[in-house]
Amino acid sequence: MYTDANSSSNVSRRRFAAIGAGALAGGLAGCTGNAADAGSADDSDDTGDGTGDSDDAEHTVVASFFTFYDFADSLAEGTDVAVENLVPTGLHGHGWEPDPSIQRRITDADALVHVGPDFQPWVDRAIDALAAESTETELINARAGVDLIPLADSLDEEEEAVEGAKDPHFWLDPQRAKGAVENIADGLTAVDQDHEATIRENAAALAEELDALDEEWQAAFDAAERDVAFLAAHNAFAYLAERYDATIEPLVVNLAANDDVRPADMQRAQDAIAEHGIEHIGAAVFEPIRPARQLLEQTDVEAYYPVTPYAGTAESWVERGWGYFDIAREVNLPTFRILLGVDDPEDVTFADHGRNFEP
Repeated sequence: MYTDANSSSNVSRRRFAAIGAGALAGGLAGCTGNAADAGSADDSDDTGDGTGDSDDAEHTVVASFFTFYDFADSLAEGTDVAVENLVPTGLHGHGWEPDPSIQRRITDADALVHVGPDFQPWVDRAIDALAAESTETELINARAGVDLIPLADSLDEEEEAVEGAKDPHFWLDPQRAKGAVENIADGLTAVDQDHEATIRENAAALAEELDALDEEWQAAFDAAERDVAFLAAHNAFAYLAERYDATIEPLVVNLAANDDVRPADMQRAQDAIAEHGIEHIGAAVFEPIRPARQLLEQTDVEAYYPVTPYAGTAESWVERGWGYFDIAREVNLPTFRILLGVDDPEDVTFADHGRNFEP
């Protein structure tokens, strides 16, 4: 019968060499996880050392969301656990409707890392199916015990909220992300008890890296020359605003991205840009770019720069082996430093998806 390890968790092993023992790096739209090719079931090792090859592993853990696949993969470094991302590159895992093969992969796995109930409907259905099938797949809820913030007053309880009108995007806050690391580590130790010491060591390294990232975010907001950062994106960055006592205005107030921007939202955006003299905005890499271009044409905005809630991954990012930390440092932090007036855009270089998403 399936079991539920509410306090367990999985993290990534493939990128510790990039910036030290705790280093791992960071589709479509919205709050959905996009699997990196390196972590998808059709791909094996992305490090070249065999650690990502599920054929050689004693245990297999699957993950429903990119960020927590990434954490789980790092936590499993040096163990007998292989971690796979269920969602292929270029697709999202929230509104995604997988084929029956995904259920079979979950059923056959030793554990499933997920983001808790009410966030990915297909995962909720898969968990119900596990109960009906009486499988032994361990459930690892990355969100268990994490303190969530309430919805903004402008949102209603039906707009992709979890746990009674709460915002699900907690992983954008490095300190709350540490709770997910603990949860996944607990879950991995239940799967591979022989390597508990290694998993705990990896978890400590990840927590240290999250603390370092927290300091980098804090430094950016402390140095801010502007009071408001504006994003042509859905409302996924409230945890950054809450953690660093900042004002981050999204174009789309809904918690889930879609193709429609209401005229009232566009007018509100134009008013905010004029009121605060905003010249640079963020635009979500995996969301429709038309609204950002419209603001570029109809307001004093000079350029838009990339942001992402770590919910998707670009092919070029996969090729570089980027995960959560890399995406934070190579995409989100540089953009926010521009939006906050800390750095001159002319002095900032992006690997790709740069100014107006030019190469």
